Amino acid sequence: MGKYLFQASYTQAGITGLLKEGGTKRRAALTETIEGAGGSVESLYYAFGKSDLYITADLPDDATATAVSLNIGAAGALSVSIIVLVSPETVDEALGKTVPYRAPGA
Repeated sequence: MGKYLFQASYTQAGITGLLKEGGTKRRAALTETIEGAGGSVESLYYAFGKSDLYITADLPDDATATAVSLNIGAAGALSVSIIVLVSPETVDEALGKTVPYRAPGA
């Protein structure tokens, strides 16, 4: 399972739906979507600022996370982006790997 941060902004249609259903019903619907894809929701928060909604979720793989994002976005109520989250243990594992790299101009 991978961990993903979904950032979303409501479209006009999405705001209309949110006003009609409320925040908890939309949380339930989004949780159902993620669980239906084989994942689980760790957190879901509404926010002020650039994004209206933040969801932290565990999903089986990048393809599943992409499918969730595409299907939510295709419905037209939310504009969605995904950030793949990396654990400190994965960073430690990465630090143990050797990667050949030459900086530009070196």
